[in-house]
Amino acid sequence: MIELGDFLILIPSLQPDGQLLMYLERLVKQGFSNIVIVDDGSGSRFKSVFDQASIGSSCTEIGYEVNQGKGFALKYGLEWILKNKSNILGVITADSDGQHTAEDCIRIAKKLQEYPDHLVLGTRDFGQKDVPIKSRIGNRLTSFFFMLLYGYWLPDTQTGLRGISTEYIPKMLKVPGNRFEYEMNVLIHATNWRMPFEIVPMATIYHNANEGTHFRPLHDSARIYKLLFGNFFKFASAGVLSTLLDHALFNLLERWLVPSFFAHLPSLSSVSTVLTATVVARICSSLFNYRINQRFVFQVQKSKGSLLRYFFLATIVMLLSAFFVESLHISLGMDTGIAKILVDTILFFANYRIMKSWVFKVIGKE
Repeated sequence: MIELGDFLILIPSLQPDGQLLMYLERLVKQGFSNIVIVDDGSGSRFKSVFDQASIGSSCTEIGYEVNQGKGFALKYGLEWILKNKSNILGVITADSDGQHTAEDCIRIAKKLQEYPDHLVLGTRDFGQKDVPIKSRIGNRLTSFFFMLLYGYWLPDTQTGLRGISTEYIPKMLKVPGNRFEYEMNVLIHATNWRMPFEIVPMATIYHNANEGTHFRPLHDSARIYKLLFGNFFKFASAGVLSTLLDHALFNLLERWLVPSFFAHLPSLSSVSTVLTATVVARICSSLFNYRINQRFVFQVQKSKGSLLRYFFLATIVMLLSAFFVESLHISLGMDTGIAKILVDTILFFANYRIMKSWVFKVIGKE
């Protein structure tokens, strides 16, 4: 049996219309007695709406004068909850336009009570006919890239209906981002925390083709995709820098240092010069790549055994590359150069995923 009073509904709101008051009424009727509305700098014109919203013991209105963004509003509310309502079991975040029904909030609460260590996500069905085409395409693309980079298939990465255990609020407050990108950042950080996801199907509601949304398609999507790909681009940059270092060291060693060092050894052949330069350059560039990935890409200060795991993975990737290139050349007659590009591109994404989840894994909770 679930007690809805153990859960708090957190609603960030910017310039709300009458939907907010009707939504609050439905939540209270369903049994939610802890509701916090954050006025994200809506202005004096909307003061009467928030005044009406905070009438009664179930709803509390907090906020600030200047608009800061949805992410800031969520963190502002979470910080208030931590100080004033820390005895609750969990927080359910919902949008103020009524897209998240009271019944869906109950389903989120039930799932959160069952899985308190999980991040519970309400998920819309984007296959429905009334879903705006830009929302359908945008969410499917984002879900695909999230799966590719972080290993989790989330059907609705931009859902605002979420369930969070109270014990995770301090973590949520540390997640960067003040606008719509904050919610994506939470998902990314949850994968770093090894925090499982729970998916709860919910009603798919769009009022007036979602015209009331404050989401700016180009500007806010750019912020979201910058977060989504940011770490991967750093990983790719680390690979480019390591390759440049490898080539620079090879040329330096092969042309000057190795011959100078072995100048008095006439038995030294050009083959052993190239081999020595290759091995030394590769060891140095690999250590550089390991270090830059550890400190700046995956930002792990300590991960026991990560260096051994790194070189083990590098060896496996090298062998797999050779095997699949040869296989494609023999079985399909594919040019080895083209096969190399295809295979190494796939392995590059796999390498990123494995480094994130295994090589530089974080033991325990942050």
